[in-house]
Amino acid sequence: MQTKQKVMIVTGANSGMGLATVVALARHGIRVIMACRSRKRGEAALQDAVRQSGSQDIELMICDLGSAAGIREFTRAFLARYEQLDGLIHNAGVFPIRRETTADGFELGIGVNHLGHFLLAHLLLDALARAPQGRVVVVSSNAYKAGHIHWSDPHLTKGYVFWRSYAQSKLANILFTKELARRLKETRVTANCLHPGAVATQIGVNRNTGFGRRILAMMKPFFLTPEKGAETAVYLATSDKVMSTSGEYYYRKKPVRLTAKAADPEAAKRLWAWSERELGL
Repeated sequence: MQTKQKVMIVTGANSGMGLATVVALARHGIRVIMACRSRKRGEAALQDAVRQSGSQDIELMICDLGSAAGIREFTRAFLARYEQLDGLIHNAGVFPIRRETTADGFELGIGVNHLGHFLLAHLLLDALARAPQGRVVVVSSNAYKAGHIHWSDPHLTKGYVFWRSYAQSKLANILFTKELARRLKETRVTANCLHPGAVATQIGVNRNTGFGRRILAMMKPFFLTPEKGAETAVYLATSDKVMSTSGEYYYRKKPVRLTAKAADPEAAKRLWAWSERELGL
């Protein structure tokens, strides 16, 4: 019997590490869904991904992680066409220089980087469970070490600092992964997260003003390429070596010990409960 082709979703797939991840997965013979917020940028990236990978098994679907309604629309469209999901790669990320909010009123950093992906995973868990071995891969960052979950003001309404937003969301990525892995322990679905390294992407560049572009150009020689940065995410999504590994934090394809605050199971449970309340689940 012919093996059914694997299907994986990559969020934030239109540039940088997300696009590199799409290309690498397609080269593995996987059908890849590019989940992008902008149709225009997504269509250009789709052509680029097909050209680079030599694969026609790449599809663009619109998904705005800053909108619960948009996420639900995306998952309805996906589930109408696909019975199972083999991999969900949480790659999309924002680095808000100024305090902004999502369509649902969440602070943009925690809203997109954590809550948007939390809802997406929640809605796709059954599809992941129907796969022979579903995998959730979360792109976090060593910036988590500077982060704290600001329980009294998680949406940072007072004294907003962009680094506080980003670091909090990256810590949230890890705590989410830990609790998801715990909840999936008796299933075939695994969840792991990673630090990609210092990657040259557009995450800190404001698309409207261009703020940050000159800094990125100056620092680019010291950064990893998006292709190098994507290697660990692709490894966690495809390698047989991590089939039974779950709840770990990786860097350069190796598990890395976390600081106490990121490995705290009570904090992970607390964040999960808070996230469910915020999203009305």
